[in-house]
Amino acid sequence: MMTLFDVHMILAILGIACIGGLIGLDRTAAGQFMISEPIVSGPLTGWILGDIGAGIVIGTVLELIWVLDIPIGTFVPADSTFSAICATAIAALGSTGAAGPSTIGFCILLTTVMVPCTMMADTIVRKRNARLADVPCASLILVYAGITRAHLKGLFFFFLKSFILFLILVPAGILAVQGLHQLPGFIQRGMAFFVTMLPLLGMAIIASKLSTTVLDGFLLMGFSVAVVAGTLLQAPLILVFLLVLAVGWLLVRYRDQA
Repeated sequence: MMTLFDVHMILAILGIACIGGLIGLDRTAAGQFMISEPIVSGPLTGWILGDIGAGIVIGTVLELIWVLDIPIGTFVPADSTFSAICATAIAALGSTGAAGPSTIGFCILLTTVMVPCTMMADTIVRKRNARLADVPCASLILVYAGITRAHLKGLFFFFLKSFILFLILVPAGILAVQGLHQLPGFIQRGMAFFVTMLPLLGMAIIASKLSTTVLDGFLLMGFSVAVVAGTLLQAPLILVFLLVLAVGWLLVRYRDQA
């Protein structure tokens, strides 16, 4: 264990905890530049740790699974940003060289198991930050200063939450990956198969949450026109685009008149 967690490993974990904490702020607390999306944060973490392939796979899969979970009102969804960064860090740091499919699948499964813990921590910080709104109202200057301090404290608590969770869960995940390597081969093959099936799960989740009462006609007609014009008639791409656009406009007009 001491050999595994050498100075280089410890510094890498600390660095990812800091970077992950900052990226996590983009989720809801500050910025919202979409860097926190798994499809961005996963590959970015993989690039930093030298395994961008694992980051791309993990980020893409988690983006598909949680893309429609949005923190609206009091609803606190799964922290997909934390899961993407944590899974990528565990896969990259827990493997010698590029992480294989079995390791990637195991890391995705492992961070999914961690979701209740991250959601609980997120809820605690949100409730803690909600109390920061009680600022003194003696004067406008005091109100402005109090609101400023409250915002900064809120950002700090969100960062600290992610930072601490990374420091705890990334080393635990690395140890779990070392245990995976000792398991029988059929389990590792099962993990590799699991990660190849996850994109289908993500697409099924998206399809189940979308309203298809109107989309079916648009998708079918657009697909049919594109296939006929682009494949059978060998039409230029711009003409295919214009034809699909015209069909979509006619469908909208027909639907509105009906």
